[in-house]
Amino acid sequence: MKPHDAQPDRRNFLQHSLLGTAGAGMALASTSHVTVAAETQGEASPDATITNRVDVLVVGGGTAGTIAAIQAGRAGAKTMLVERGSQLGGTMTTGGVAFPGLFDAWGKQVIAGIGWELVRESVELDGGELPNFAKVPQRHWQNQVYTNQFLYAILAEEKCHEAGVELAYYEFPQAAKRVADGWQVDCVGFGTQRRILCKQIIDCTGGAEVVGMLGFDRLREEVRQPGSMLFKIGEEHQPGREQVHRLYVHGADSSNSRTVTQANLTGRRSVLAKVRAEKKRLMHLQPETGFRESYRIVGETMVTVNDYTSGRLFDDAISNAFYPVDLHTKTGVRPKPLKPGTVPTIPLGALIPKGSRDLIVAGRCLCSDQLANSGLRVQASCMGMGQAAGVAASLAAQTGTTPMEVPLAEIHKVLREHGAIIPGKA
Repeated sequence: MKPHDAQPDRRNFLQHSLLGTAGAGMALASTSHVTVAAETQGEASPDATITNRVDVLVVGGGTAGTIAAIQAGRAGAKTMLVERGSQLGGTMTTGGVAFPGLFDAWGKQVIAGIGWELVRESVELDGGELPNFAKVPQRHWQNQVYTNQFLYAILAEEKCHEAGVELAYYEFPQAAKRVADGWQVDCVGFGTQRRILCKQIIDCTGGAEVVGMLGFDRLREEVRQPGSMLFKIGEEHQPGREQVHRLYVHGADSSNSRTVTQANLTGRRSVLAKVRAEKKRLMHLQPETGFRESYRIVGETMVTVNDYTSGRLFDDAISNAFYPVDLHTKTGVRPKPLKPGTVPTIPLGALIPKGSRDLIVAGRCLCSDQLANSGLRVQASCMGMGQAAGVAASLAAQTGTTPMEVPLAEIHKVLREHGAIIPGKA
């Protein structure tokens, strides 16, 4: 065979192989044709920097960040979301905790809006069942919503697209600084250097990484809650229908790539040891450890455990929260339920790094003590925070002010327009 004949022969082989496969009953029609958008093909040389100018930059596409970005986009802000991983959802998807809670308290829904919209549509598209919020469960976890993590991730992308949110996966900020009309944030990914000029930043990184990069104070405990590696052995996992098995990863730290690597290696070794010990098939394994706790901001307001357990209605409350005090330790967890009728609230000031402007956070890095944070860190509450942060940042960008100075009545008005429940109005 002549050298120049090699490529046609390979093509003929593939053609005949595919035709043979189709003839054997495998449906080639199920394979979609995918075209990469022209603007992403060869848009810059490897050494060039791509520049984006936006109103709102959301860093971190997890539970809170996804909702924050969708809300900012829907409110009319030009929005970009930067995520270090490969998909949206964070703990819901990559971490595998695809049973979010809690959207209800004491027989009524207390958190709704965009997060609930996304969860509800995920369940409906999957043919699943939603809990009856009119019924007060005996145990809090009975009203967690089973979602298909794979559907949730791609529905979240669809909603971002519809809201005009530009997504940048596999990228993370390396530097950020003040400029005349906002922020300059320099991000890097493999083969990509990106400079983002924005008016407002929403830090949804879980550990307030951008806040720390900018030099604002953060705090964290000397002994933090363990992470969890989620998996399933023995029987096939049914997404959207059940919880999965989990192992604690003690010492798990999401602060940087090195500590995340160690947490993942430790979790996977533990799963492998369990498979060998029980001699059962490994049917499902999440790609990353789920982290419960890392850095939190020092904010304009701190939510204490007494604020949380008393159901304090803050003057600047922007979202409800509901979950037991849920501190995980080396000996396990013993949730401490809230007293009947108690619904905690989250103040806007807890999302604002102390002394900052044009900067807001959402998610488990809000300003709170460790015990309060153990209840506030769950998905529904983070979604409520994310939506409120998206509103505050978009309004601040549009009016040339900062989130803390946006009139609370305006924030509540936009939240109501987008389906959220205002604290005290559930």
